Amino acid sequence: MSYGSRMPTRKLNSINDLILFSLYSSSEGKCSFEKLVKESFNRFPKVFALKGYPQWPDARKLDRPLRTLRKRKLIKGDPKISFSLTLQGKKIAQEIARNLAQKKLL
Repeated sequence: MSYGSRMPTRKLNSINDLILFSLYSSSEGKCSFEKLVKESFNRFPKVFALKGYPQWPDARKLDRPLRTLRKRKLIKGDPKISFSLTLQGKKIAQEIARNLAQKKLL
């Protein structure tokens, strides 16, 4: 594979990207709000930690970004039931996963 044929990687630019990746990485592809808080915190503890208590997740850090992701039609669902990625959300989450994998290799 030549370098010219590689797909460009997407630059991580927000907490929204980390949430999309966490949802994409969940085993079922569908996630309750509580599980998404746990997954996000386990993967990115510095970002999703409760201020003053770094050992605990802060669920409020997901509230507004989840609404934004729904508005942009990258996820669907409801905090009372579950969230899942839309087709477009899945494509973006896959780009984010590639980007994160490349960062680990550097």
